[in-house]
Amino acid sequence: MSLPGTSPMIADRFRLAVAQLNPTVGDVAGNADLVRKARAQAAAEGADLVLTSELVLAGYLPEDLVLKPAFVRRCMEAAESLAKETADGGPGLIVGAPWRGEDGRVYNAALLLDQGEIRAVRTKYDLPNYSVFDEKRVFAAGPLPGPVDFRGVRIGLPICEDIWNDEVCECLEETGAELLLVPNGSPYWENRAEERLQVVVSRVVQTGLPLIYCNQLGGQDELVFDGGSFALHADRSLAFQLPQFETALGISDWRRDGDTWICENGTVAKLPDLDEANWRACVMGLGDYVNKNGFPGVVLGLSGGIDSAICAAMAVDALGADKVHAIMLPYRYTSEESIKDAADCARALGIRYDTVPIAEPVEGFASALSDLFAGTKEDTTEENLQSRARGVILMAVSNKFGRMVMTTGNKSEMSVGYATLYGDMNGGYNPIKDLYKTQVFHLAAWRNENRPDGLMGPGGEVIPANIITKVPTAELRENQTDQDSLPPYDVLDDILECLVEDEMSVGDIEQRGHDRALIHRIEHLLYIAEYKRRQAPPGVKITERNFGKDRRYPITNRFRDRS
Repeated sequence: MSLPGTSPMIADRFRLAVAQLNPTVGDVAGNADLVRKARAQAAAEGADLVLTSELVLAGYLPEDLVLKPAFVRRCMEAAESLAKETADGGPGLIVGAPWRGEDGRVYNAALLLDQGEIRAVRTKYDLPNYSVFDEKRVFAAGPLPGPVDFRGVRIGLPICEDIWNDEVCECLEETGAELLLVPNGSPYWENRAEERLQVVVSRVVQTGLPLIYCNQLGGQDELVFDGGSFALHADRSLAFQLPQFETALGISDWRRDGDTWICENGTVAKLPDLDEANWRACVMGLGDYVNKNGFPGVVLGLSGGIDSAICAAMAVDALGADKVHAIMLPYRYTSEESIKDAADCARALGIRYDTVPIAEPVEGFASALSDLFAGTKEDTTEENLQSRARGVILMAVSNKFGRMVMTTGNKSEMSVGYATLYGDMNGGYNPIKDLYKTQVFHLAAWRNENRPDGLMGPGGEVIPANIITKVPTAELRENQTDQDSLPPYDVLDDILECLVEDEMSVGDIEQRGHDRALIHRIEHLLYIAEYKRRQAPPGVKITERNFGKDRRYPITNRFRDRS
């Protein structure tokens, strides 16, 4: 069963390469080159077959790009070109691409390329239409698939969601598949790797077949794909495990043992714990957003507070110190403590740090508005002028030098509207958008004690301890603290998690020991801040239900839970 130039191949042995790649949505030529390079590396390792992730030629999620015939056509042409290259006698390929069928409809497809041809096309049967997914909007559902033949091995090709229910894998097992190779585009959120493992265990138990799970890597707007590709034997034991948050080409040898296939030499990477995984997700999401969109670096306001400090640390880990520019924007309420903390943070991270006082523009705005505001008392309007002056300055620096402005608001503040439109919400991306304030404090302390391999930032204390321990404040008026307007963050975050992630009733939240009036207030703030969140920049999804792709509430909304 061998082809010229490949490793010895008979019907009871083959060498598999799992290519965990970082494609870019829409960069069809670039994505095809990633596949091409992975195949060349796999050929040098003597592989017979290369498995890639879901829609690798398009990048995932392509969303409404799939509705453009020119885009689908280019993906199909790239697949056909790769297929011709397999005439060289090297490894076969399984690649994902949008595919226009003879019926004129577009499918999410996995293609088997071998011996210079597209040998088989299998289309996704179960299209996800929940959470961040809306594939029914752009794809047609395919029929229940049968296995494909690859050089004497009958392979089932369920695509991602096809393994989250039992119908597709059951059909493949009943129609003679010997093992399951699964291209995936499964995004990260907390404890996602364990969730995937449990699903795969269920399919292996159901079918009695080994399953190889290949996942995409990289940031795509709000989503981060963490890789973590793996395989299970038919007895549910781990055959191999690739790392999370790293590109990888996993080589494994498989042999037939009676009625099943056994992996002889799979390597097992150690997966990060939850804190490291969350940190790496924020770093990867930010880094890929900046690099894939062609920004030369980032600029942010460094206030001396915890949110901007952790964002600066993530930016350095993602991009390197030379691509991060921090600016202190002091006003009369900015304390000497904050000025020192910001400077210390910039020094620890090794980033450029400048100071641009905002008194002149703020007082200019106040002067220009003095006639209109005559006879009124100062309130949050004047406070917001400070934030908006800072936003204008940061955007001006961005316009002049091309670096993207990072925003630094956390999920707790965004939930209740504790943020200023066209002020501290100005910017292009926010790595901590989906982290509650308590998580921000926790991860800041964690990063001071840990520097995972592969990050570009320094080790040691990168966020000065005083920033973590001092009382949080926006410093927009004298002696202001966050708790003047908000309950303690541990209380706030628990109520918010109940409301946002779990959709719990007020009565159920009250049973957790929270004051009913406070719950009503937080729920009200959550709803009325929806219009702000619609105008916020994207940011990394970390929780199971983020603002943006996950949680979609109307802006105009009079419902309140008062039962």
